[in-house]
Amino acid sequence: MDRKPVHVAMFSGGAASAYVAYQMVLTHGKENCILFFTNTLWEDEDNYRFMDEVADYIGLEITERIDGRTPEEVFYDYRFLGNSRLAKCSEELKVYQTITFLEELRDEKNLEPILYFGIGPHEKHRADNLRDFYEHRPIEPIETRFPMIETFRADLDAKGIIQNEWGIKLPRMYELGFTHANCGGRCVRGGFAHYAQLYKVWPDRYNEQEEMEENFRKHFEKHVSILKKDGKPYTLKEYRETMDREGIERFLNAPDDTVPCVCSFS
Repeated sequence: MDRKPVHVAMFSGGAASAYVAYQMVLTHGKENCILFFTNTLWEDEDNYRFMDEVADYIGLEITERIDGRTPEEVFYDYRFLGNSRLAKCSEELKVYQTITFLEELRDEKNLEPILYFGIGPHEKHRADNLRDFYEHRPIEPIETRFPMIETFRADLDAKGIIQNEWGIKLPRMYELGFTHANCGGRCVRGGFAHYAQLYKVWPDRYNEQEEMEENFRKHFEKHVSILKKDGKPYTLKEYRETMDREGIERFLNAPDDTVPCVCSFS
């Protein structure tokens, strides 16, 4: 039996995915669209505000999937602390929830999902990785579309349109200088510059991550860390003490050798 197409915007809480969702609905109609969000329970509260306002503007309710665990609980379940190279949190809380939802659309509702991502031309490698993933990970391949690369003009200013034409304030993490808003700044794949920014803007959240890391190390008696330096564990406590000693400013643009998370702030 042929399945009816359903257009699914992978809504991350960023400007690009919001604009892509808006254009998707204009093109295909609300009745044929889904605004999909996977919640890690660590998101910044202003992201939720932004997402709700965008959903109201588009006229489409957010379809949310929640595993129920936080990233920290996933780390304990797997006895593995997420780091800049490997993060079970995104796999469990984002990817698994998405695949399960997409298979339900097919098996229970006889719908064929087409996925829309707000990834821009500067991140074409991420688009290639996602396209490859959805061609091979589900039982049947799923079509992926990247309008910011394939359809819209290169100089499109999604942030400006949302603020000036839609009248919606962007998530505060943009203006606070973060390159992404994954997990409210607590993303384990953030890297050195990201964690320096977190310490500068929200020292309390940095301390929460540092405490989580120290507790995990003690609980499992493992010499592990979120960050790595010279191929070895480098704890957030060590990093904070270095920033306090040498001044935080010199670390805000530190080069990062990290692997982008699937939880994109696009």
